[in-house]
Amino acid sequence: MSKVLIIADHDGAQLGTGTARCVTAAAKLGAAQVDVAVLASPAAPIAAQVASLSGVAKVLAVERAENARPLAAVLAPQVVKLAAGYDYVLAPSNTFGKDLLPRVAALLGVGQVSDLMSVEGPQTFKRPIYAGNALITVESPAGVKVVATIRTASFAAAGGGGSAVVESVSTDAVLPTHTRFVSISAPKSDRPDLQSAARVVSGGRALASSDNFKIIYALADRIGAAVGASRAAVDAGYVPSAMQVGQTGKIIAPALYVAIGISGAIQHLTGIKDARTIVAINKDPEAPIFEVADVGLVGDLFKIVPELTEALGRN
Repeated sequence: MSKVLIIADHDGAQLGTGTARCVTAAAKLGAAQVDVAVLASPAAPIAAQVASLSGVAKVLAVERAENARPLAAVLAPQVVKLAAGYDYVLAPSNTFGKDLLPRVAALLGVGQVSDLMSVEGPQTFKRPIYAGNALITVESPAGVKVVATIRTASFAAAGGGGSAVVESVSTDAVLPTHTRFVSISAPKSDRPDLQSAARVVSGGRALASSDNFKIIYALADRIGAAVGASRAAVDAGYVPSAMQVGQTGKIIAPALYVAIGISGAIQHLTGIKDARTIVAINKDPEAPIFEVADVGLVGDLFKIVPELTEALGRN
């Protein structure tokens, strides 16, 4: 019977939402046992959060000072040691997983399945290619350990109520000395996290400046939404890259996605294709975004968005 090892994504205090979605993906594999490895310092707070996920059998808590920051070069050798005896090694297809698992796969001497979005069989999976315009079925050789990043937008998060056993473990992995943590620069916000938010409001190049993004923030605050942006808006310097939605940014699947001043390039549509409801506001009636939008408003965003924000405030 197969066993799955999931590498927990966390920030040192809070478990990332992608881990719970990996648990759901693991269930689709029909595995007899799903374990989650928490590499952290301290590991106990994260391990407790993982243990509560339904479907997790055991939590492997690996606590050592070097794990205080999620450096792929430091974590990969430890994951390889932990992976012994497991048939699958999974992590979310976000910045964490995309950084870590290629190293793990290389050290194990196997290929990696990237952006796994559907399980067709124990060794057969579907994943997107060509910016999401096509799906390809890939098959891993029988008897070879599968290392895969999970497209989190394609799987629901596992529920709570679990009571997994937490086991403190250690490895004899030799850690590299050529990589060390120096500092981290990340924007802080009281708004919902972009990748897990139920509502997202995004702005595009048509906003024309970072100052004009204030109307995007105002609308998002009114409906309790996260704020995103197109690659064009990020490249223009209107907002930081952490807000980018799309193939080279964040892949999201909110219940509501509002695209404002975004034309709808393939790169962007790849990141929102799993959104339940898409609302588009654009002055160009021929903009590609309207082809995928459930609701479209053609007009001047600088007039429509403030009016919409005000109307929502009255309600």
